[in-house]
Amino acid sequence: MADFRYSLRDVGVAKDGRIDLRVRMSRDNGKTWDGIETLVEGKGKDSPDFMNVAFGDPCIVADRESDRVLVVSCAGNVSYPKGTRECHLCMVRFYSEDGGKSWTAPEDFSEDIYKLFDNSVGGPARSMFFTSGRIMQSRYIKVGKYYRLYCALLQTDVEGNRVNHVLYSDDFGETWAVLGSAGCPPVKGKANEAKVEELPDGSVLISSRFKSGGRRFAVFTYKNRKKATGKWSDPAHSSSHNGGVVTERNDCNGEVMVLPVVRVADGKKMHLLLQSVPAGPLRTHVGIYYKGLQSRKKYRSAQWLAEDWEGFFQVTELGSAYSTMAMQSDGRLGFLYEENTYYPMDSMGYTIVYDSYTIEQLTDGKYR
Repeated sequence: MADFRYSLRDVGVAKDGRIDLRVRMSRDNGKTWDGIETLVEGKGKDSPDFMNVAFGDPCIVADRESDRVLVVSCAGNVSYPKGTRECHLCMVRFYSEDGGKSWTAPEDFSEDIYKLFDNSVGGPARSMFFTSGRIMQSRYIKVGKYYRLYCALLQTDVEGNRVNHVLYSDDFGETWAVLGSAGCPPVKGKANEAKVEELPDGSVLISSRFKSGGRRFAVFTYKNRKKATGKWSDPAHSSSHNGGVVTERNDCNGEVMVLPVVRVADGKKMHLLLQSVPAGPLRTHVGIYYKGLQSRKKYRSAQWLAEDWEGFFQVTELGSAYSTMAMQSDGRLGFLYEENTYYPMDSMGYTIVYDSYTIEQLTDGKYR
């Protein structure tokens, strides 16, 4: 799934306003693909309905126990930086009950999210949106019918500060709550788009792009999983200064993911942390950093997670930007990314590229 930008610009920035959401499906782990379909068509700046002008930056999750799929996207005709509490990007959702064959009409649920912050420190929020890519579904925490969902939020607070929050839902996106405190974001000060992953013990990791390069990580440790109580760690910066995730002269979002693996050297079962980014310089050389998670005591520390990553698997040498990934049923890692295949780097025109890799390929034989 991706947004199709007729003027190659974000929601609220595009000249004619129109942006569509496009979908393409594979049922055989990426070997063959259906044709491109339009999930929703933006109507452009002349639309009488503000919400229907444009739709962009989708994030998606497929429920692991049913055919239900949720998509959340931005919508409207105002850019994120220019949003206010009274006039801001819409947050809309779409549901499929048949594995993506058909979809509901877009539903604006923005007010439900804004209300979460109206009376908090830093509230009311000026502007915010769910960040694109993968909505994370818990492997361990199930409340009622569904496993818990997590998604990162980028927000401009009442003072103009950009911060990240993590929202969670126990009813597959019908209602959302703040993980932690609405008045205490895990990433503060010049925050940007972020992604969320669940660590092997059920703790929650946020990975946020950073203007100075690299990523910022913070970990939420539960006190009570069912009630979603606990606290966030202080954030830790991962970059070239500590052997971390390097993004040379760019800040761009990418996916964070944890996979069960076996270390080839000694046969030890463990988990592998992945972070996809354009390594640079600028938005070029998209690839995947990796690091083994050896013990709970270590990986619950954001500072330890930020330091000393083991290696980097380069996917492309070309101009490239956003990326996401998912584990396929055939055991390969599916990888989707933007590439300047046919467009010059400064044009903002990207091809959406899919590929898949074994864990052995990704880690140069260190893990399988």
